[in-house]
Parts: sequence; C-alpha cells; structure tokens
Amino acid sequence: RDGDRLEEEEAVERVLLWEKSWRPCPRARRWLQGCLGFVRRQLFRVGEDWYFLFALGVLMAMISFMTDLIVFRLYEAHRWLYREIGDYAVLKYLSWTMYPVALAAFSTGFSQSITPHSGGSGIPELKTILMGVMLEDYLAIKNFGAKVVGLICTLACGSTIFLGKVGPYVHISAMLAAYLGKMRTSVTKEYEDKFKQNEMLVAAQAVGVATVFGAPISGVLFSIEVMASHFAVRDYWRGFFAATCGAFMFRLLAVFNSEQETIIALFKTNLKLDFPFDLWETFFFLALGVVCGVVACAYLFCQRWLLGYVKENKFTAKLLRTDKPIYTVLVVLLLASITFPPSLGQFMASQLTMKEYLMSFFDNHTWGELARSAPAGSPDGPHLLWQEWCHPSVSFFGTLAFFLVMKFWMLILATTLPLPAGYFMPIFVYGAALGRLAGETVAALFPQGITVGYPIIPGGYALAGAAAFSGAVTHSVSTALLACEATGQLAWALPITAAVLAANGVAQKWQPSFYDGTIIVKRLPYLPRIRSRHMASYRVLVEEFMNRRVLSLAKTAAFSEVLAALTATPATADFPVVESAELPTLVGTVSRTELVAFLQSHGSDGEKPSGTVGDDCAIEPIMLQLSPWTSLHQTHHLFELLKLQQLFVTRGGELVGAVTRDEVRTA
Repeated sequence: RDGDRLEEEEAVERVLLWEKSWRPCPRARRWLQGCLGFVRRQLFRVGEDWYFLFALGVLMAMISFMTDLIVFRLYEAHRWLYREIGDYAVLKYLSWTMYPVALAAFSTGFSQSITPHSGGSGIPELKTILMGVMLEDYLAIKNFGAKVVGLICTLACGSTIFLGKVGPYVHISAMLAAYLGKMRTSVTKEYEDKFKQNEMLVAAQAVGVATVFGAPISGVLFSIEVMASHFAVRDYWRGFFAATCGAFMFRLLAVFNSEQETIIALFKTNLKLDFPFDLWETFFFLALGVVCGVVACAYLFCQRWLLGYVKENKFTAKLLRTDKPIYTVLVVLLLASITFPPSLGQFMASQLTMKEYLMSFFDNHTWGELARSAPAGSPDGPHLLWQEWCHPSVSFFGTLAFFLVMKFWMLILATTLPLPAGYFMPIFVYGAALGRLAGETVAALFPQGITVGYPIIPGGYALAGAAAFSGAVTHSVSTALLACEATGQLAWALPITAAVLAANGVAQKWQPSFYDGTIIVKRLPYLPRIRSRHMASYRVLVEEFMNRRVLSLAKTAAFSEVLAALTATPATADFPVVESAELPTLVGTVSRTELVAFLQSHGSDGEKPSGTVGDDCAIEPIMLQLSPWTSLHQTHHLFELLKLQQLFVTRGGELVGAVTRDEVRTA
C-alpha cells in the first residue's frame, strides 16, 4: 500500500511539473498579459461610473421592452376573447369586465402582499428620499419584483382603468440603481456615501423616463424638473449618458424584434413640415395653454380632495386598510362597466389602446374633411383609427367632448387604486384629446386656414395640448421637448412651448403639482417650496418660528444630568453642548450613542459615577448656525440645498433655539 501511495504521489508530481514547465511562447504570453493589464488600468482610469450607468440603461431598456411585449400579448388576448365570444350581450359584458377586474385584483394583492411600498407611482416617495429623508425598504430589491409584476397586470387592463407606467419605471430604475450600487461597493470594497447614492438616483430617474418614450434629452430634463429641488451640474453627464444608453437600447430592441425597420420616434406622425402653422395661430395655441392650465387646476384640486376623502371615509378607509383587493375590484368593475363598448364605451373609443389614442389624436388629417369624404361605417373605406371617434348619431365633436368629461373623473378615481401605476401617460393622452378638440374647432372656423391656402392642422394642436396639460399637472416645461422628441416634430417646438408656458403660468399660481399634492395627502416628510413671492414673505424671520425650548448639556454635565436628558427626550439624536449653564455659548453637539456609552462606562459596578461630558465624550463642532434674524427664505434654501434635518440658532454665540424641518414646513 505504501508503494502504491508513493507511485501515485510521483505521478502527480510529474503531471504538475509538466504543466508548469510546458508554457509555450513565453514572450507572447508576457506581451499579452501586459496588454490586458494596460487595458484594465485604462478602463478603471476612466471611472467605474461609466460601466455602472451603461449597465443601468441597458437593463432598464430590456425590462421596458419585455414589459411592453408581455402587456401587448395580454391585451391582445383580451381583445381576442371579446371578439370571439359571439353576440351574447351578457358574455361580452363579462369578458370585457372580468378580465381587467381579475388582473387589477391580482396586481393589488400580489404587490401589497410583498411590500406596501409597491403601490402607486413612486415619484412622491423618491422626491422625499432625494430631499435627504430615507424611507425604509422603499428601494429594497424585494420591492422590485412586486412593482414589475404588478405593473404588467395594471397595464394589461388597457383603457379600462387608463393608467400608465412612467412613475413606476422611475421607481424601478431607482431600485435597480440602488442594488447595482451595493454590488459595486461589494466588488470594489469602497465605501459609497450618500452623495454618491444621490448621484446615481438622479441618473436612474432620467433612465426611467427615457426608456418609456425613447427620449433621452427630455427624460433628463423632466426628471430634474419633477424630482430635484436643486441639481448639481456635475451629475448632468451621468443622466444623459445613462438615458441615452437606455433609450437607444429600447428602440434598438424594437428593430431586432422586427417591429420597425430602423430607429425612429416612438409615435409616428406625418405633420406638415414645410408650413407647419400660421403665425396668427400662435394666439390659439396660447389660448389652448390657458384652457389646459384651468382644467389642470380643477383636476389637481379634485384629485387631491378625492385622495384625502377616500382615506378619511370610514367605508373606503377600512377597505384600504384591510381589504385592498376588494376596493380595487369595486372601482375597476365600475370603470369597466362604463367603458363597455356597446354602452357608453362606444362614445369614448374605449377599444383603443393608449398608444392608439395618441396616434389618432396626432393624425395629420382634419377629421371633418375625412368624415365628409369617407363617412364612418362606409363599407368602401378602410377602418382607420379616426373612425373610432365617429358615431352614426353623434359627431366626433360630441364624442371628444364626452371623452373629456367622463375621463376627467375616471382618471381621478383611478388614482386612488392601491396598485403599481403611473399617472403621467393618462394626463398626456387627456391633454392630446383636449388639443384635438380645440384644433378641430379652429379648423371648422377657418376651413381654408387663417391664411388662405394654408389649412389648419389639428394634430399640431393635439401635440400642444398633450404637452401643455401634462406640463401643467406636473409643473414642468420639459414636456414641450418630450412631445417633440417622442414624435419627431421639432418644427412645432415654438407653439408647443408657448402653450406649455401659458398652462404652467396658470397652474403653478393656484395649485401644487400632482406629485406635491400626493405628498401632502400622504403626509410624507417632504419640505414643500415657498409658493408666495410677495415681499412680506421675505420679512418672516427665524425668531418667529424657532423652537425656544431646547434641551442642552453643559460641558460639566455629569451622570445624573445626562441620564435626565436622555430620559426626557427619547427621540433626540444629537444634543447641543454649551460651555456652562451660566454661559450658554454653543460649543458643538454630542450624539445619543456617545451619551449612552458615557452612562454605561461611568455607571457600572455600583461605583459612584464620575466624569463629565466635556472630558469623556466626543463633541462634534458645528459648521453652520442660524441667526434669529435669518429670513424664512434663506433658512428654507439651506435645508433644501444641504438636506438638513436641524439647525441651531445662536445670538452672539449663545444658544437661543433650534429649527427642524418640521418648524420650516409649518412656517
């Protein structure tokens, strides 16, 4: 046995020696290793942010494309079921209503069973996080799966509940960025601070918008306007690079899937480019912007009121607290019954998808002329999208007006559903319908055009209405560029921007934005902007709203005083330290952890406690203080820019009070 073991060991040694000695072309191998090392050094010299942002954009594009593919299959299955069920009215009604009801109920139950943070848009909570307030488990990876699966089921409901995907995609992109950041930290063994995390979250927002519309430039600008109170210019390239990667890959996947021949705009339009609009039409575009602003104010007020009412009403509050799927079933059943095509749905073109709605509104033809040349329902002409808006007993003016009236309250009701959903795309479509109605009205008033020979193009008004209404609801101007970029119609940029500015001027004067209103109703710890620009608001000083009853510790404070301070304020994280009770000059702050360690080290073994805070605790110096005569605007700017939670107020170096986010919010 010993001889066999020795033979085996010798054989192993011979094999190892042979493998070590047989290395052909040593010079070529050394050259190749040197080249690989040089490439590795150059790649890391550029910075790992590039690879992180590229991966984020590509992954989000793949998620967006696969989601759209699955949603399309599910929606086509619903259409097939409704079409093949026959002419039995009861069966057609059940197939139309039960399909979205089941999907919406599953979306609510599945997402809420995993985490309650998966419901809604996600943008209000993300705004709160970017303000420096961390919400627990909001960016956890378990929320990722719940959001994606729930969103697919929500979108598959189609025009029944009429909800979108922009907000959830921003949330999904933020979760993916947070997870990739943790992976990068574990690989590089480097500490990732909060500033680095915020930089990646800002880039993730742009990717979320860009992968929905395939519009990287407006995606970056929209994410900055909607979610960032202050923006660091150094983060600009991160957002554009990640958004460009995501948008390019999203449109490239459509080419690979044979949906398109090349990379083009998401919504195909054929609006006239040689003479897009008459100069005198600018006044009509401004009037359209004012109308969109007024309607947006009404929408924002009613939406915020209904969201609060649903939470306060005993019946609906109980359902939302204990039986959310039941609440979803009741609301979706109501919406589906109203959109049932043989009933009221025939006056709202309820069988169109959200993309088909936009394609019909952006049509470059005038529906009045098409209706005269090829009446709806004529067997000779092809069934085009515009014919969905024509009814034998009602003109398309009536169907558009009925659509606007019904969708106004149906959209508001749908925002109360506790499922993953976005709210930007519905208001974008609603604004397009508003603009189409205005454009068709102008075209009817001026059949030959304001200048004879240059007819009115209602599709341009639909484009302006979509940008103006969505911009007014979200308080953003970048929707003008978004509308142009998503349709490829940059020739209409001037009238669209004029309409957006007019709509924003009205909406921002009277109502908070959609996302700020949701923050108010949900009572998230978010610092709202100061809406008043009156001179009197600049005369509001810190001494009028600061907290004067601040518990401080002297440097000579002993065991008993520290124990009393910790017992009296269980929620305080940092305590101000002053020289002495007689001379309250602010020295710095000491953390609660330090004070607990002080008590544990000086109160053990039954000995008489000794030592003081000044001698035995680490006192952190204070870099920023407020004066009692600092204005509210300056204080608000500091809290917003530096993401602060608390600032101390001193007069001549002596501590006189403190200001927290709660005091600033109340003021």
